[in-house]
Amino acid sequence: MGTHLSRTVAEGRAFMQIVDGKQVDALSGERIDVRCPSDGKVFASIPAAGAADVDRAVQSARTAFDNGPWSRTPAVERGRCLTRLFQLIEKNGTELAALESRDTGKPVRQGRADVNGAMRYYEFYGGAADKIHGDTIPFLEGYTALTLREPHGVVAGIIPWNYPLQILARVAGAALAMGNTLVVKPAEDASLTTIRIAELALEAGIPAGVFNVVTGYGRDAGAALSAHPLVDYVTFTGSPMTGTAIQQAAAINNRGVTMELGGKSPQIVFADADIEAALPVLVNAIIQNGGQTCSAGSRVLIEKPVYDRIAAGLTERFSKLVAGPHDADLDLGALINPKQKSQVAGMIAAAQEAGITILARGSIHPDAPTEGYYQAPVLLGSVDPAAAIAQNEVFGPVLTLFPFEGEEEAIRLANGTDFGLVAGIWTKDGARQHRVAKRVRAGQVFVNGYGAGGGIELPFGGFKKSGHGREKGFEALYDMSATKTVVFNHG
Repeated sequence: MGTHLSRTVAEGRAFMQIVDGKQVDALSGERIDVRCPSDGKVFASIPAAGAADVDRAVQSARTAFDNGPWSRTPAVERGRCLTRLFQLIEKNGTELAALESRDTGKPVRQGRADVNGAMRYYEFYGGAADKIHGDTIPFLEGYTALTLREPHGVVAGIIPWNYPLQILARVAGAALAMGNTLVVKPAEDASLTTIRIAELALEAGIPAGVFNVVTGYGRDAGAALSAHPLVDYVTFTGSPMTGTAIQQAAAINNRGVTMELGGKSPQIVFADADIEAALPVLVNAIIQNGGQTCSAGSRVLIEKPVYDRIAAGLTERFSKLVAGPHDADLDLGALINPKQKSQVAGMIAAAQEAGITILARGSIHPDAPTEGYYQAPVLLGSVDPAAAIAQNEVFGPVLTLFPFEGEEEAIRLANGTDFGLVAGIWTKDGARQHRVAKRVRAGQVFVNGYGAGGGIELPFGGFKKSGHGREKGFEALYDMSATKTVVFNHG
């Protein structure tokens, strides 16, 4: 069922942290086993960093920013380093895709797509590094006023386990382009490609101390990093609960933050939509990465005249979906760990107990290891908008359907959760496209489509509990820098 490469990559390797350009173990010597979600087996290990390890990494980044050349390197040269990193990722793409796939349990083709996305981030920010300009401001007679965009200093990047390669790239690409130094703490469930990228960054010419990686549990390393007094800015992608804790920790030092905290994203399908074009997109938007995607299209709102037709089309497709090992390259892989598997299964069971109908359930491949963390895709029909599964992020392959009557009800349902990250609108009516797009509370709105191949150039972030600040595109470069105003009195 698999390829030799994906089963043997990193076998038995003891990965190390990257601090001040060196591979280092945790000061305690403690390590964390790395398990493959596809079979639950240990295949590598990472250091279990504590507060002392975090301090060592932050001190390295602080010294590199204050005394090193990076922040004073011409922007075009920083961009060239990022471009070389993009080229090295391309050169090592097969290894990185296999490593990402095995570490997270996602199908190999998704691992390859994530490599391509990561490459594009470094390519984009390599080209954008010297494109951020200040302004001159009309002011009083005898004065010249101008603004500069300057790096924050030391940026802490706390990276989740669902898309390590891509989310690291959107953080590191923007932060490094603006001249910041970095301390990255990847999730303990998926740290391996982050370490590998930091190694390649050194090869690309990014100086020692500029790109540091500490690995360990969130309660130890993550908490220490977000509260460290020498960190100037914090960026985090993950759950609202953890995001609140990180913001509280950063607030002790009055530090700025960018927070991307999940979603319960709707896709609104009006009766005039191109249904055959919509159906495969509706399916893919929830099963990609096993539904473990902040922007997953987890709610489909369907205008009543076409509800039965769309429900039947989705039922047919869901019944054919198959989950299995990452290297089998099926519709979806395993969930990240036993806790996530239990959480998703529990939410499905609670929905059934509440009387919600399961319209279709996919399957788990018969050859999938029983020790793997698999969840078959589930389609739920005519869900009460107030139900727990309609309001809370499942972070698994669970799609909920809601009938609506008319545009006003569609907008009310779309905005009827605590989240506001992404939305999709399916209609051929041009005026309606504009009306609904303006009224839906979401950071990104797609019309007659969903997602955009990563959308590297497109600002990304949410409203409400989906967070604040923006990543991707040029907006991220503004978040990763601060405005300085300079006023000259020349008489």
